[in-house]
Amino acid sequence: MNVTIMKGRKQKIFEPSKTCPRKDRTASEGYVEGHTFMWITENNLTTNDYRLGSGLLEHIMSPSNLNAAYKQVKSNKGAGGVDKMEVEFLKDYLVTNNDVLIKSILRGKYLPNPVRRVCIPKENGKQRQLGIPTVVDRVIQQSIAQKLTSIYEPQFSDSSYGFRPKRSAHGALRKCQDYITQGYIYAVDIDLERFFDTVNHSKLIEVLSRTIKDGRVVSLIHKYLNAGVMNEDCYEETPEGVPQGGPLSPLLGNILLNELDLELEKRGHKFVRYADDMVILCKSRRSAERTMKSIVSYIEKKLFLKVSRDKSQVTIVRSIKFLGYSFYRYKGEGRLRIHPKSVERMKARIKQLTSRSNGWGNERRKEALGYFIKGWVQYFKLADMRELLKRTDAWFRRRLRMVIWKQWKQIKTKMANLIKLGINKYKAYEWANTRKGDWHTAKSYILSRTITDERLRKTGYVFLLDYYDAVRVVK
Repeated sequence: MNVTIMKGRKQKIFEPSKTCPRKDRTASEGYVEGHTFMWITENNLTTNDYRLGSGLLEHIMSPSNLNAAYKQVKSNKGAGGVDKMEVEFLKDYLVTNNDVLIKSILRGKYLPNPVRRVCIPKENGKQRQLGIPTVVDRVIQQSIAQKLTSIYEPQFSDSSYGFRPKRSAHGALRKCQDYITQGYIYAVDIDLERFFDTVNHSKLIEVLSRTIKDGRVVSLIHKYLNAGVMNEDCYEETPEGVPQGGPLSPLLGNILLNELDLELEKRGHKFVRYADDMVILCKSRRSAERTMKSIVSYIEKKLFLKVSRDKSQVTIVRSIKFLGYSFYRYKGEGRLRIHPKSVERMKARIKQLTSRSNGWGNERRKEALGYFIKGWVQYFKLADMRELLKRTDAWFRRRLRMVIWKQWKQIKTKMANLIKLGINKYKAYEWANTRKGDWHTAKSYILSRTITDERLRKTGYVFLLDYYDAVRVVK
């Protein structure tokens, strides 16, 4: 990877051409209210299919498509890119630079800005690298993605669920359940190593060119792939990979991995894919092992992607982790449960939200816990987990009692509050002066009788089992 050190240069906010090392970059982005185009024929009718001809770029740059892209980017919000422009300044900027932007794209002169490197922690302790495009480039990418989605959706496999309209992780999990019920109890769990960072540009462009006949669109996408990365003051070239963080990246990933989907369908395999997370289901271990060997070879030799040998495995379905869930069979039926690692992450998050070191007040803590618990249960509501949530709630309430006990701090405050909540003066004095630790005291019958489950509910705390019973899906 080539790295160029950016020396001290004064950057002017909102002028992308002055914030990166690539020259001749078009700095404008168009707000499209004034731009129109029209197909003209002798009888004012057109039969031109832009998906098969050379007019796709004009449709991408159409007023309705660009306005829809602008609205989507605005609603998504998000941080600014290398030019430091935030979403709230986007509209005025686009209105001012409308004509320059559209002309530069249609003439093939537009050069995207590098993405801004951002790292976020992964559950395994490593970091995931994101590439944040400028808000201007996000509008252009979104406009491309909107048109390409309508073109590629009919081509995509029914076994693909990630980043597609009207499809979700729950649909992928239900499909796995159906296959397991049919007797496909062995899994080929393939892990693509750093998929988005290792996409082969030449292969992706080849696949795109089979469907997209407007070379200007393919060229514009290629420019985004080669735009590079700004890592603080360092510019890094991107000879491979699709930066995660832009609107176009998930679609490009699906377009490339659709080649794998079609190959699996051709071979008659039962599989489910969600983005780069995939599981192939077989009826015997021998069949699964043969499948693993041949599919790994196809992925590496035909798609030029890397398979992690350490993380890929052939095993029974109850041993895999797919989209945070695991599987089991009960009376011949495929069922879902939560993977232990997902439980660990959930408890770690609750522990973080109930920590007193964050300086939150009770209202903010209740709000944050409510949002997290509702979102978590909504995602995992397909799982059989009543007993798990019952145990987790007991632990959760103990943590809440510990937080409240700590908040009372002084002995006289603890004694006064215990008396107010129904404890006699002798016992209140005894427990207010206890030398036992806060965590130990939180499990005592004194706090269980005073800070009851019902009182916690009335003050606004949401519990996992309560919400699960309200929203769970019964199959």
